[in-house]
Amino acid sequence: MEFLVNVFLPVILYVVAIILLIVLIILCIRMIKILNKIDNVVDNINDKVNTFNGALEVLKTVSDGVASIGDSVIVSISSAVAKLFGKFKGNYKEDEDYE
Repeated sequence: MEFLVNVFLPVILYVVAIILLIVLIILCIRMIKILNKIDNVVDNINDKVNTFNGALEVLKTVSDGVASIGDSVIVSISSAVAKLFGKFKGNYKEDEDYE
């Protein structure tokens, strides 16, 4: 019994520890390979997104131009309508003053 505790049990623990260390090293190597592949995929996606930046900038510029043109047209129409109703409103006030 003393032989089992003093000699055999430590040997078994050392063997299990060595096997566990080897398994962990293999898992770490596989994780490094997987992370390298993921890094390559992310770089590829980043490059593809950067190619769209020019097109998106053009679309932004065009949409800003269309919005500013639309705003100026709406402002001119609303000011013309306001002037038109202002003249009508002024005429009615003058008619009310004479009565």
